[in-house]
Amino acid sequence: MVTTAVIIFIITFLGIIFTRLPKVNIDRPSAAFFGAVAMILFGVITFEEAVIAIDYNTIALLLGMMIIIAVLEIDGFFTLIAEKTISLSRSRFQLLFIVVFVTGIASAFLVNDAVVLLFTPVIIQICRSGKLNPIPYLIAEIFASNIGSAMAITGNPQNILIGINSEIPYGKFLLHLLPISLIGLFILVFLMKIIFRTDFSSKEKLIFHEEELNYDYASMKFSVPIFAIVLILFFFSKMMNLAIPVIALTGASLILILGKIKPSKVIKEVDWVLLLFFAGLFIVVHGIEKVGVLNPFIEETPLTSNLNGIVGIHLLSLFLSQIVSNVPYTILMLPILKAASSDLLWLSLASAATLAGNATIIGAVANLIVIEVARAHGVEIKFWQFMKAGLIVTAVTMLVSVVILYIQFAYSFI
Repeated sequence: MVTTAVIIFIITFLGIIFTRLPKVNIDRPSAAFFGAVAMILFGVITFEEAVIAIDYNTIALLLGMMIIIAVLEIDGFFTLIAEKTISLSRSRFQLLFIVVFVTGIASAFLVNDAVVLLFTPVIIQICRSGKLNPIPYLIAEIFASNIGSAMAITGNPQNILIGINSEIPYGKFLLHLLPISLIGLFILVFLMKIIFRTDFSSKEKLIFHEEELNYDYASMKFSVPIFAIVLILFFFSKMMNLAIPVIALTGASLILILGKIKPSKVIKEVDWVLLLFFAGLFIVVHGIEKVGVLNPFIEETPLTSNLNGIVGIHLLSLFLSQIVSNVPYTILMLPILKAASSDLLWLSLASAATLAGNATIIGAVANLIVIEVARAHGVEIKFWQFMKAGLIVTAVTMLVSVVILYIQFAYSFI
């Protein structure tokens, strides 16, 4: 049974790594789905165990946020924010600064995958309007979305996983990781200016040719306040004895009922394939966990609540996130971190797995989204071009992460 589970696990993760094998119609969700079904079919786990293995708290939080974000997207809220703020810039460096901080802060509270999906066309449009090379700004957007999303539980899928499983309160999570993200965003601005110095050397004043964009202000009167209330309730979830997924689902139900967008249109915008991907991975990881494959790793890996533990998780995250990307890597680490039962290690994983996603194109889903959307708009971001900047940004921000987390630990803040 152990051999069977390991073979299924390996096949599943090969499918996740190599999303387009020759003559095989496979992608990440289908690979995870295959692995989940195979675990049941070959008797590694029962159907009942598979159902229990799915972390419904994570699925519920993702679903709630997806519905809220879908309504805000249809209303034109993201386009309004991006277009109005980015067009205020009057120089190349100022535009870079605004792109980084608007993307970074928005990604902390709106799930970075959704933010980059919606911001990318706007950034390309603004760059073309100002006759600028969009590539430095798009790469900066990717880095900023990952760095900014590290600070909050709602920033990205892996943080949602960590937040739910660690049971760290929303406000505490934000308090500990906020310095890493803010310092990281400031550093990013200056690193991008150095790496793409030729693009930012001009002092010429920017002039944008504004284009008419459509916004549904009538619907925003309901959707935006509901979203704001949901965020506020996240901070007081422990005090009110309300689970974060319940808050997200409540906000989603209210925004469907009170909003002006037809609910069926909103439901179509939910990424059901991503939810299937998560459910499948939960089942696959539970299968190898059940047969004891992870036991030696859990027992022998020196993940202790000290500097060695912080550095160990950062190095492990940097390596494995480039192989399977940060979300599958995080799911794989969940049982190991549960055994360690340390807030310091949970926060280290949240920071490290997210920041490591900037190293290469395949490190995080947000990277792939920007690159695919940009390609559809005629902008090509090359692998080595990205990696050259990505390795520098990742190395510096992960060093910042290790130092800040260790300082917090040394002074008993964690």
